[in-house]
Amino acid sequence: MLNVIGKTKLWFTFSGILILLGIFALVSNTLTKGKPMDFGIDFTGGTVLNLRFDQVVPLADVREVLAKYGKAQSVIQRTEGNDIIISTDPLSTDERNQMMNDIKAKYPNMELLEADTIGPVVGKELRRQAFWALLLATAGILIYVAFRFEFKYSVAAVLALFHDAIITTGIIALLWRPVDTAFIAAILTILGYSINDTIVIFDRIRENLLKPGAGKRPLTDVVNESVNQTMARSINTILTVLFMNLALLVFGGATIKDFALTLFIGFSFGGYSSIFIASPLVVMFDKWEKSRG
Repeated sequence: MLNVIGKTKLWFTFSGILILLGIFALVSNTLTKGKPMDFGIDFTGGTVLNLRFDQVVPLADVREVLAKYGKAQSVIQRTEGNDIIISTDPLSTDERNQMMNDIKAKYPNMELLEADTIGPVVGKELRRQAFWALLLATAGILIYVAFRFEFKYSVAAVLALFHDAIITTGIIALLWRPVDTAFIAAILTILGYSINDTIVIFDRIRENLLKPGAGKRPLTDVVNESVNQTMARSINTILTVLFMNLALLVFGGATIKDFALTLFIGFSFGGYSSIFIASPLVVMFDKWEKSRG
């Protein structure tokens, strides 16, 4: 039987290193790139252009045209067929027309399918909504777990969720991947998966505590037993999810790869935290309660 609780310091040290690495990435990005993460135009405002070509066009050719207008750092993605999506800083109508003319000079059959502009006010509103979505989701989970179990279980569960969100965010910042509304959707999905896995373990802990004679056993032993009893289920579940997500990451279109990458990272640590973070925290809070009398 794996002594999960006995190696609590090991799990917390590993997670602490990852969290510090993420914080370092956020701070480093702020100092070197002017912002902690590569926020997309959903949050900062900008222009999205959907172009269609009659042949496969090298992305370098499109970026070369954008560079003439100081937009070389724009996000350029190839989508279905020969379509290309450009996400860039806000463009005036004249800039956009000149840019399209330059691209047409190289590829006369280029067609502008769609041009969307997101203003800074909209971006600010999306940031506000994203914040409230995460806050309300966390509060809802805290109340639900406290009602179903005990308050110490809810705090342990929410801290494990923060663990997942912080590490996922840090790794995305370290990789400097675009952050948009899909990233928020991915984080909320990760929280949903992680709390589900955590509740399965908490349920088993509660069942074992209700068995005759369980009150005489140390909580450490009960939690260890419960974690080991659900270990196979947790591993099988996370592997199934990761295999499906990996297929999405490898074979999915360019527009969903960052979303799939965020899910892959988050699901991995969500499965890890349910076993190695949430459960030890329950034991830690229980000891703290008893030490207070």
